[in-house]
Amino acid sequence: MPKHSYFCSMIMIDQTLVSDEIFEKKFVCDLSACKGACCVAGDSGAPLTLEETSILEQEFENIKPYMRKQGIKAIEAQGTFVMDSDYEYVTPLVNGEECAFVNFDKKGIAKCSIEMAYKDGKTDFKKPISCHLYPIRITRLKDFDALNYHHWPICKPACDCGEKLDVKVFKFLKEPLVRAYGEDYFSQLEEADKLSNKL
Repeated sequence: MPKHSYFCSMIMIDQTLVSDEIFEKKFVCDLSACKGACCVAGDSGAPLTLEETSILEQEFENIKPYMRKQGIKAIEAQGTFVMDSDYEYVTPLVNGEECAFVNFDKKGIAKCSIEMAYKDGKTDFKKPISCHLYPIRITRLKDFDALNYHHWPICKPACDCGEKLDVKVFKFLKEPLVRAYGEDYFSQLEEADKLSNKL
């Protein structure tokens, strides 16, 4: 998964700097069109927080029944997380391609085995917050987090779908934003959006 975003005009909300694009861009995942390509494309796995590396180690046996044999072998060889070329924790890959936690349904759509286990009540961990928040990418700096919109050509179907349905990025990502920063934070995003519409 790529991890770098374009930096543009930003506003401060609590201890975060939020890109204007999160309020301006439209986005709704269209899995029937992209087949979950974000879990397959890219040069490294999903970014993980230090806390998430421990969670994956603890929950692996609960997630394992939902994984493909190739993913299990990759984790047995590499571990539940690895460090990439940027010295950041990420999920391991299968032969340098898809995330080890990816499974595929009968239509060839990539599905997250972690999320599958979560939906069945086998784990309390839904999936890495970086996956849940995509296309928002968080850059954790010393005194604040920078939230940027990530531009990736494979997500054109999601951009087209978002335009058609008129859904802004931050509204599409309400659940993970609340998960990451809380209900009050999301309310502040909504207020910021209303103010920007009046300008």
